[in-house]
Amino acid sequence: MPERTIFHVDMDAFYAAIEQRDHPELLGKPVIVGGVASRRGVVSTASYEARVYGVHSAMPMAQALRKCPHGIVMPVRMSHYIEVSRQIMAVLHSFSPLVEPLSLDEAFLDMTGTQALHGSAETTAKSIKQRVLETTSLTCSVGVADNKFLAKLASDLHKPNGITLVPPGEGASFIAPLPIRRLWGVGPRTAQRLEKIGCKTIGDVASIQSGWLVRVLGEASAEHLQALARGHDDRPVIPDREAKSIGSEETLDRDITGQGAVLLLVRRHCERVAFRLRQAGLQARGIRVKLRYQKGFRLTTRETTWAQPCDDSRTMYRAALGLVSKLDVSEPIRLVGVGAVHLEPSGVTKQGDLFEHGSSKKDSRLEHTLDAIRMRFGDVIRRAQD
Repeated sequence: MPERTIFHVDMDAFYAAIEQRDHPELLGKPVIVGGVASRRGVVSTASYEARVYGVHSAMPMAQALRKCPHGIVMPVRMSHYIEVSRQIMAVLHSFSPLVEPLSLDEAFLDMTGTQALHGSAETTAKSIKQRVLETTSLTCSVGVADNKFLAKLASDLHKPNGITLVPPGEGASFIAPLPIRRLWGVGPRTAQRLEKIGCKTIGDVASIQSGWLVRVLGEASAEHLQALARGHDDRPVIPDREAKSIGSEETLDRDITGQGAVLLLVRRHCERVAFRLRQAGLQARGIRVKLRYQKGFRLTTRETTWAQPCDDSRTMYRAALGLVSKLDVSEPIRLVGVGAVHLEPSGVTKQGDLFEHGSSKKDSRLEHTLDAIRMRFGDVIRRAQD
């Protein structure tokens, strides 16, 4: 069986790059894509010219403009970005049938055994980059390795417009000098814990006795993290799989407790999930709420379903209220997440739905309208809270 060859293709500052392409007067200038600062908007993407000032995605727009006062704010044009993404994915499919999109702007490709067809890994990476550039006038960065984790990590090392190859069998030594924050799942809190036991680089995590990691992270997390640090990842590339769920979650810099704090984040995630459903042309018949506790990294989930599908945040949030009431929110919580489950294409409407679920349909129409406004003008309007 040939050694696996996995590519990770990642577009460079995707949304901002599209805006600079479409508006040549923005080339070389700090472009910030996202909502309006006065409306508590957030940064979706920043150009590399803006990133040197410390601007990054998910940052409040007001803070971004304090760091980069001369930044040029552009509204999110999601439908346009989706169309460009389709062009990119079509290019990737022309190189391999095994393409696993991770988002609009990145994907894995399994290129195992294609050397006779496309040439060496480096030659193929250059060909992919050239084809993407010819098709979209945009640049991308490519990481090549023998597994998904290494390929994704590599693609980020020489951005923008770079190629990084990890020699087969040398993954552990290649990533050993990198800081521990490069490991998947290592946020600020986990990094602090690892540093207390002497782990500052990925190589430190790979070589430390597993017992120390277990004491700090718990058995499951320790085993997973050390495997990655040693360059091991046997997950396959799964091409164009049908979505079974659409989720949104975040690991918190500071633990939270209490129902009010949890529900504030749950509402935000419901809005994000509902938006992603509408963009994907999907509806959900259920919702899942996920909490990870600080103590032992214990994960708890609750799920509920309903008869008729929806794609609006208000319906999902109302269902989530009942789930949160069944969860322990008195312990310190480090992660909050929401997922839409039991998905189906939009537009599948049964007779009687209009009368039985008129409120949900009205909410859906309202949020579709808000989507159109935000895509054109940015995050200038939000629906009132219940």
